[in-house]
Amino acid sequence: MTWQPNKLEEERLDKLRQIEAAGFTAYPARVERTHTAAAALRAFVEWEAANPGTDTSGESGGISVTVCGRIRRQNIKGKVSFLHIEDESGRIQLFLRVNEMEEAVYALVRDKLIELDDFVQASGTLMRTQAGEISVRVRELKLLAKSLSPLPVIKQKKLDDGTVIEYGEFSDVEARYRQRYADLAVNAEVREVFKKRALVIRSMRDFFDGEGFLEVETPILQPVYGGAAARPFITHHNQLHQDLYLRISFELYLKRLLVGGYDAVYEIGRDFRNEGVSFKHNTEFTMLEFYKAYIDYEGVMDLVERMVRHIVQRVTGGTVIEYQGQTLDFGSKWARLTIRDAIKQNAEIDYMEHPTAETLEAAIRKIGLPVPSNQTWGKLVEHLLGETVEKKLIQPTFILDYPRDISPFAKKVANDDMHVERFEIYMAGMEMGNAFTELNDPRDQEARFIDMARMYRPDDDDATPTDDDYLRAMRFGMPPCGGFGMGVDRLVMLLTNQRSIRDVLLYPHLREEK
Repeated sequence: MTWQPNKLEEERLDKLRQIEAAGFTAYPARVERTHTAAAALRAFVEWEAANPGTDTSGESGGISVTVCGRIRRQNIKGKVSFLHIEDESGRIQLFLRVNEMEEAVYALVRDKLIELDDFVQASGTLMRTQAGEISVRVRELKLLAKSLSPLPVIKQKKLDDGTVIEYGEFSDVEARYRQRYADLAVNAEVREVFKKRALVIRSMRDFFDGEGFLEVETPILQPVYGGAAARPFITHHNQLHQDLYLRISFELYLKRLLVGGYDAVYEIGRDFRNEGVSFKHNTEFTMLEFYKAYIDYEGVMDLVERMVRHIVQRVTGGTVIEYQGQTLDFGSKWARLTIRDAIKQNAEIDYMEHPTAETLEAAIRKIGLPVPSNQTWGKLVEHLLGETVEKKLIQPTFILDYPRDISPFAKKVANDDMHVERFEIYMAGMEMGNAFTELNDPRDQEARFIDMARMYRPDDDDATPTDDDYLRAMRFGMPPCGGFGMGVDRLVMLLTNQRSIRDVLLYPHLREEK
């Protein structure tokens, strides 16, 4: 669709034409920068400390800088003007005087042809103004990029305690998600969220690298999807005449690598699940999965607890965080509770007294809970957990020993044919991760695939297809191992105190724009 500029954009286009008519380039190919805004400020403070008592209202002993950034504030006073420019490191003031720079360039500022939101390059010497603000005394100014669409107006207010709050017109949440570039440009706190997200992932890598794990990459396009219970996205390879699936999990490919001789592997990457969205679900999301030979789910619990604590400390500086008005303590030993005991304590139902789906469904209805139709016994147990327990699990908690029929890749609990060695972790009322003592008997695994195929309808979201190549890999011998998967986005939500997963995704999936 051809761009149809509005009134403000037409005004900016007219200014662009005037700039170019005056012989200036609005989008030059070459840029020079010697200092970020923060580095320039730091250099001046260090110079002042080394030269106490020196008059700093003039040139600062020859500290020359060239800085670049977007104009965020302007104060035009005839022959003297002040601009605040911003780069990723922060803001710095530019001090412009008509008789200290090329007059034609100064005229662009004076006449507001160069204006708010434009990118500029400024060269000069550092000084401190009469008001006490460190500034660049500009000798040369160059337009780097003319902004044709003005950014949303965000105002600042300084409180009595010195803190600065920002407010303005860009408050429509969906508009902020759709125009994330504008959201980032005007909201420093949003930029900070994604810096912390990067630190979360970097800290995660540091932990596993320090534990001797190998980071690997597995296929995103898979001929057989598996490793989780979710509906996949389907695409088609034209040259090979083959349907492929965007992965819903890394699990089966990572465990093949244990067959191949690696002891411990991990991957951080994207999964894709063709299902509903909510404050904690997005169709495309970042996962961590790891698998380690010669440990069971008890060993995985130890790794997970230490990993999360390491990340929390790196990101926040401590082990206690505030999330949506709740205090979470990652320094203490995490609680461990079987799914059976958790439900008994909160729903007053011992599901083992109801050994069929029909009797368990009747018991759930008896306590007044809605029940989805045509659910297996294990799915009903999972439903009970979600309805009666999950939201109460605020502190980090391991919920253990899940029903066998919803856990096709886990070893069974000793002397218990109904449960497997599986745990999920919960924090702030959300499920955050899932782990097994991994099944490594290929005969048992094949039987599980057959059971799952018999149990679920072809159009069921939770159908688990048989992966014959994975079974072939297992027959070569898979070492005893434990594995774990965690949604990274939800962990970032906790550590940045964001209520919605969309606030920690740079580009969340949205409905088609009308």
